[in-house]
Amino acid sequence: MYYNQYQRTDTVVQRSPSPVYIQPNLFDSALYGGAGSNLIQSEVGAYGEKIVESSSEYMQRNMSKYFPDPHYYFQVNDDYVRNKLKVILFPFLHKGHWTRISEPAGGRLSYKPPIYDINAPDLYIPLMAFGSYLILAGLSLGLLGKFSPEALNAQFTKGLLGWFLEVMVLKVILHLLGSGDSPLLDMVAYGGYAFTGVTLAMLAKIVWRYSYYFVITLECFCMGVFLVKIMKRVLFTEMKSCEKHSSHRHYLLLFVAIFQIPLLFWLSNINA
Repeated sequence: MYYNQYQRTDTVVQRSPSPVYIQPNLFDSALYGGAGSNLIQSEVGAYGEKIVESSSEYMQRNMSKYFPDPHYYFQVNDDYVRNKLKVILFPFLHKGHWTRISEPAGGRLSYKPPIYDINAPDLYIPLMAFGSYLILAGLSLGLLGKFSPEALNAQFTKGLLGWFLEVMVLKVILHLLGSGDSPLLDMVAYGGYAFTGVTLAMLAKIVWRYSYYFVITLECFCMGVFLVKIMKRVLFTEMKSCEKHSSHRHYLLLFVAIFQIPLLFWLSNINA
């Protein structure tokens, strides 16, 4: 038996795995643990609360500016309604001032509700006048023998369209004069006052047909005077409009007055 010195013996050498060192993330440890995490979380939380509070305050301020509390426009009583109707239907008989009574509220300027100020806008009279307009329209259609639900619905749509056109004219005129920040509900109230004159003319037409032309002509004039007084007050007192618009201001206000003639004649003309 010969010994082969070149004989290779198969041996398996097992090597132990070298240790792996993981570099700790200092940012994660500071953000999620330790004293630094509390500081960062408190700063982020305070900054987020500050953003939410400022955004909420901005939204409330702008919402109250353009869409004030509707409850304000229904704070009326019998004396206010009676005196307000006199101002609307016969504005040239109003001897008092046309400015609204202001009062400080929450660090900003606000105005007293209608129950304390006859010059404040309200939505009670416009809504009641619009309801009366529909009742008289139905009565007129019945007297003409043309009453039907479809005809009354057409008058309802016609009334809403006329109200919308009046509000749009007032808003556009104020915008052209640089005072487009007036609350929307104020313009809705001012536009709805037109139905007081319309209902009076329709009632006169039912009682005596020939008196209609006198009453509607008078109310067109009175509504024009009333709205011009209101627009001047909004421009000079509430919005403090600049005098740079004085060159064409009179023409725009005259347009508001003239616009009442076709509007009131169209609304008061009841047909099937």
